[in-house]
Amino acid sequence: MDFQNTREFAQQLDAKDKLAKYRDEFHFPHVNGKQVIYFTGNSLGLQPKRTKAYVDEIMDDWAKLAVEGHFYADKPWWDYHERFAAPLSKVVGALPSEVTVMNTLTINLHLMMVSFYRPTAKRFKIICEEKAFPSDQYMIKSQVKFHGLNPEDAIVELKRRPGEHNIRLEDVLAKINEVGDELALVLIGGVNYYTGQVFDMKTITKAGQDAGAYVGWDLAHAAGNIALELHDWNVDFAAWCSYKYMNSGPGNASGAFIHEMHHNDMDLNRFAGWWGHNKERRFLMEPNFDPIRGANGWQVSCLPVIALAPYLASVEMFDEVGMPALIQKRDLITSYLEFILGEVDKEVNGNFEVITPTDPVQRASQISVFLHGEGRSLFEYLMKNGVITDWREPNVIRLAPVPLYCSFEDMYEFGQVLKEGILSHKK
Repeated sequence: MDFQNTREFAQQLDAKDKLAKYRDEFHFPHVNGKQVIYFTGNSLGLQPKRTKAYVDEIMDDWAKLAVEGHFYADKPWWDYHERFAAPLSKVVGALPSEVTVMNTLTINLHLMMVSFYRPTAKRFKIICEEKAFPSDQYMIKSQVKFHGLNPEDAIVELKRRPGEHNIRLEDVLAKINEVGDELALVLIGGVNYYTGQVFDMKTITKAGQDAGAYVGWDLAHAAGNIALELHDWNVDFAAWCSYKYMNSGPGNASGAFIHEMHHNDMDLNRFAGWWGHNKERRFLMEPNFDPIRGANGWQVSCLPVIALAPYLASVEMFDEVGMPALIQKRDLITSYLEFILGEVDKEVNGNFEVITPTDPVQRASQISVFLHGEGRSLFEYLMKNGVITDWREPNVIRLAPVPLYCSFEDMYEFGQVLKEGILSHKK
């Protein structure tokens, strides 16, 4: 498409946008009395307006039914989580039995590593990406230490080539081949939080498993953002948070995936709890753990349904929209944002450097850009003028044009504010 850096052109794109109506489904903050341009859905998604009704329903049931709400609420609490199985499985490309909701992201990754990081004297190494999100780094190191191993020996980081911002697929495959028989686990973020790079999960999963290792994915920046086919890719396990692209609220519940090939493997270690016990016999209070056959068998504690309610509101919205429609708009609006950045760069005689891959297959709803020659004062200017974005040292801004609630006119308007901010600093 031949883009134009005009308000009229952006408005024309909005008029053709089949998802435009969903913008009104969200609450937007306001700055100086004006609705903001929101680019931080990769950190915390906006609140859907329908969320309150889902939470209020549980609060009302609690008030009217008390403990009886577990079984007699309109959405009984004891099986509330089962409502996620069908719609959430479509978001991540899984069988309904392969997905569950529980805990929070890093907790779920720890629980998955109990089952899928099983080091031996020979096979004990973990491949991960350098500069992964710090929580993943801390989690992996602590797991390695728990097994009495030295992180410097056990952890193998995938590195970027000098002068490059992204990790090449051929380098990932080469590293898997190099580690070979010592490889126990591959655990990478499906989308890098800093650069927005999307990894080829299908190819990497096969390579890791061909080497004899388990392969898992942290999908914090992938769930609700990119096309996932976890079942068909034969992924062993995955986990994701729900509060970024899936708009479930700050720090809210996590989703987890365990491939069905592992559901009946009773030799897998797991940290057990009664909510993962045979559902039909749970209240018999039996002494021996009999796990549910499916991802729900990895649950530990009774689920916090008040926290799950906002997530269910969002998941049902995703089910209405469908990932194909989201991805179609995502690709177009991200490309338009990239175009706007390029136009502004020329107009201000700047030195922008986009570090997100330009190949649409390797990027999703994020553009990370080095604003060479600019400092944090520009970020502060944007924030004060109604553009909520994310700053990363030394001078990178991350922009996530989330297709559910960002408009094409937002992209144009952002370009105008960005240009004004840069020019004001040059005066």
